[in-house]
Amino acid sequence: MSAMRHVIATRKTTHFKWHTVADGRVGVITLARPERKNPLTFESYAELRDLFRDLVYASDVRAIVLTGEGGNFCSGGDVFEIIEPLTRMAVPELLAFTRMTGDLVKAMRACPQPIIAAVDGIAAGAGAILAMASDLRFATPRTRTAFLFTRVGLAGCDMGACAMLPRIIGQGRAAELLYTGRMMDASEGERWGFYNSLVVPEILLEEATKTATMLANGPSFAHAMTKTMLQQEWSVSVDQAIEMEAQAQALCMGTKDFRRAFEAFAAKTTPAFEGN
Repeated sequence: MSAMRHVIATRKTTHFKWHTVADGRVGVITLARPERKNPLTFESYAELRDLFRDLVYASDVRAIVLTGEGGNFCSGGDVFEIIEPLTRMAVPELLAFTRMTGDLVKAMRACPQPIIAAVDGIAAGAGAILAMASDLRFATPRTRTAFLFTRVGLAGCDMGACAMLPRIIGQGRAAELLYTGRMMDASEGERWGFYNSLVVPEILLEEATKTATMLANGPSFAHAMTKTMLQQEWSVSVDQAIEMEAQAQALCMGTKDFRRAFEAFAAKTTPAFEGN
């Protein structure tokens, strides 16, 4: 195991829980302040950002599950530990904070591992953003999601919401949620495509972990390339996207995993992908 792999596998976190399952291939991040519905603080924002940045180098971890304790996902920024101090800051300090929160989303999008959000109960404000920034989202019938920034006097354009949310649920639906700050219930979220599926709370984490394990056992280089292309192709023409995908696919065809898949198909067996 490389030094970076060891650091990730045994990482000690202060503001949330981290552990690995599936022989270390799946990392599980658990927001763990259930008495307050798992709000974020200045410190937890930064620690999450740093973890996702480090995951770029953790080739042993191949998928991530992001969840919360106590029947809720995340209630957003802590009212007393973030919101109140922000009202006393000057603009340069405020800009440093908003850039730091945006850096968390950038780190989530830049890490090569698919991220699966297991969302129960409340996902509000920055909590809704964490779900939005994930690659797949599972929820329960009792999940309530709100991009409630305008309800506290802020713009709906927070942490990439105006860029990303319309691409997930459509411009009109995103505009409604970002202007009004209202709650989107679980069935609405699934119908609109924000949530990939709804499962009962008792098996939410199990289902998310099962999907993460399936992805982790797949061709991780190819998954990382897919995630990169999904992000980079937002801002290019179709012709440019086709050329980018030609180059990306050629790189994947040069991997040993591609050869393993062919040999397994020829032998009528299941390929054992190794990520190279």
